[in-house]
Amino acid sequence: MHPAVLGLITIVIGVGGCIGYFYGANVFLDKVLFPASGPKAGRNINRANMIRPWIFLGPAILALGLYLAYPVVATFILSFQERLPGNARAFVGFENYSKMFAEPKFAEAMFNNVLWLTVVPAAATSFGLLAAQLTDRLSWGNISKSIIFMPMAISFVGAAVIFKLVYEARPEDVAQIGILNHLYLLAGGAEPQQWLTIPLWNSFFLMAVLIWIQTGFAMVILSAALRGIPEETIEAAIIDGANPFQIFFKIKVPQIMGTIVVVWTTITIATLKVFDIVFAMTNGQWETQVLANYMYDKLFVAQDWGMGSASAMIIMLLVTPILVWNVYNARKEMR
Repeated sequence: MHPAVLGLITIVIGVGGCIGYFYGANVFLDKVLFPASGPKAGRNINRANMIRPWIFLGPAILALGLYLAYPVVATFILSFQERLPGNARAFVGFENYSKMFAEPKFAEAMFNNVLWLTVVPAAATSFGLLAAQLTDRLSWGNISKSIIFMPMAISFVGAAVIFKLVYEARPEDVAQIGILNHLYLLAGGAEPQQWLTIPLWNSFFLMAVLIWIQTGFAMVILSAALRGIPEETIEAAIIDGANPFQIFFKIKVPQIMGTIVVVWTTITIATLKVFDIVFAMTNGQWETQVLANYMYDKLFVAQDWGMGSASAMIIMLLVTPILVWNVYNARKEMR
């Protein structure tokens, strides 16, 4: 069957199924289970109205339970088991966690994740805030915002391929296609550098990709927040003799601090789960390993379900407090 026809049939069946489910569920609720007629009509209507929201929420709760809650529970159980021949499993307690914490590669991944969490959210949020402030003052600000936001439309793997070309190194007697090496040689460098193989520095070169992508996201959110600042406060500061730097840092930034925190934590979550960029550019070689790539190696390369699941639980454990903090701040902003 042609993919377009198959897609159309899937849409028709999916949409039709949803309409049929909700219509049939309401008819069953109002006509059969709690009929809105007779001496108990008032009580039946109240009962039906109490149950009706769960009819709409039921499929979503089921889907979330199946695709989110169940994998978390299954992964948690697997982290305490060891895979035996024939896909059998044996309970080993905390042995997987002990072996994982003893591995130098896991320590490397933890160090790199901390480094990423220190640099990427701060840099992306700062650049986004700077871009938001500067583009609002330009007559062609909307065009510049579109250009800055454009990397958000590129997948992480696509961005990794682009930057891999930026860092490309060719022999010294061959024309360089890597922009960074070309500039390095123009500046007087002795020979082209394999940038992605230089320990520690290569992590910063990888971080540049995520910063490039996330700056556009931060700019859009913070630009909206800056435009929401009352003009009266800025005008009052100008009358009092405040210079542009004082207006920005002492008037504008404090008023959008809640939004800055939300942007910061959102980028932090994306950074903590970073996988695509590292996998596509170095695959964790040359001391660039991160937790998500470490988990992938254990689960799908080494086929070690126990340690792979244990590393997945570590990632979830690190993400959860940030998620809770993000939700708390978002709700506080809505009050």
